[in-house]
Amino acid sequence: MPNPVVHFEINGKDGKKLQEFYAGIFDWHVDANNPMSYGMVDTHAGGINGGVTQAEAAGVTFYIEVDDLQAYLNKVERLGGKTVVPVTVIPNMVTFAQFADPEGNVIGLVKSEDHSA
Repeated sequence: MPNPVVHFEINGKDGKKLQEFYAGIFDWHVDANNPMSYGMVDTHAGGINGGVTQAEAAGVTFYIEVDDLQAYLNKVERLGGKTVVPVTVIPNMVTFAQFADPEGNVIGLVKSEDHSA
């Protein structure tokens, strides 16, 4: 299937509390041992893993894997959406972007990994 959903993100004002909440409910392994305290979620059960973190506003975002982030942002804008976060590189972690659809829902895009190496 082209362009699968590959990551989810749950955001809120108290990231640590949310990490404990979701780990407690679903027995997810949440590892926030990183400089950003970003809680990487591993469900240990298949499906989509994700993250739970602190942010200014509460919300849930899912990320779709694509091969060319800017090309998809251009398509989003042609079809009535808008770029929320331009192509952003977090070294040794991820390259991503976010857009809002015509109703204001924020969706993430993540660059496909190069599996040819």
